[in-house]
Amino acid sequence: MEALMTLAADPAVWAALITLIVMEVVLGIDNLVFISILSNKLPEHQRQKARRIGISLALIMRLVLLSTLAFIVGLTAPVFELPWHGALNEHGEPAWELAFSWRDLILIAGGLFLIWKATTEIHHSVDPQDSESSLDKQSPIAMNFGAAIIQILLLDLVFSIDSILTAVGMTDHLPVMIIAVVFAVGVMMVAADPLANFINDNPTVVMLALGFLLMIGATLIADGFGVHVPKGYIYAAMAFSGLVEGLNMASRAAAKKRDLAKQTSDKLH
Repeated sequence: MEALMTLAADPAVWAALITLIVMEVVLGIDNLVFISILSNKLPEHQRQKARRIGISLALIMRLVLLSTLAFIVGLTAPVFELPWHGALNEHGEPAWELAFSWRDLILIAGGLFLIWKATTEIHHSVDPQDSESSLDKQSPIAMNFGAAIIQILLLDLVFSIDSILTAVGMTDHLPVMIIAVVFAVGVMMVAADPLANFINDNPTVVMLALGFLLMIGATLIADGFGVHVPKGYIYAAMAFSGLVEGLNMASRAAAKKRDLAKQTSDKLH
C-alpha cells in the first residue's frame, strides 16, 4: 500500500498513466472493429453476448500477460534468423540477417488471419450468391457462436501481446499498466454496442471497416518482418476515411430528404 501511495504522489507516474491510457484506447480500436464485424454475423440475440465475452476475454488475456511480464518481454528475443541475400558484403556473404522472434511470428500469423478474414467478408458482400453455394457451411453468414468466440479469442491474443509490449515500453510500474489496461477495456465495453450497431446499419461503413482490417493486417505483417509503420499514420488514414464516409452519409441523407420533400409536394399538387 505504501508503494502505491508513493506512485500516486509522483506526477511523472500520472503523466505516464494518462499517456498509456490514451495509447491503450487507441490500440483497442483495431480489436473493437474486428469484434463488431464478427459479432454482426451472428443472430441478433447473440450479438451483444458475443461482444461482452470477446471483450472480457481481451481483458483477462491482458491481465494474464501482465502477470508474466518476463515471459512477454522474452517473446521479443530472436528465435531464428534468415540471411538476406539482397545485400552482400565484400566477401559475398549476406550483409545482414532477418531475425524473427515469437512476437514477430504471432504478428505475422495474426496479420495473415485478418487479411484472410477481411477478404472473405468482402467477397461475401460483393458476391453473396457465390458465398451461399455448396460451401455454405464455411461462409461468413453460417458462422455459429462458438466459431465467433474462437476467432475473437485468436485476435485478442495478437492484439493483447501488442498492447502489453506497448505498455512495457512506456512504464516500469505494473499497477500503472493494470489501471491503463482495465480502463481501456472498459471503454471498449461501453463503445462496443454503439459501434457494432452503427456498422451494421450502414452497409458502406461495413466495407470501410473491412478495408481497415486489411490495412491493419498488412501493418501487422510488416511489423513482424521488422518494418515498423507508425500507428499515427494508420489512425490518421482511418480518421480521414471515416470523415469522407461521414460526408458521403450526410450527402445521401440530404438527397433522401430532398426526394421525400419533392414527393410530398407533388402529392399536394
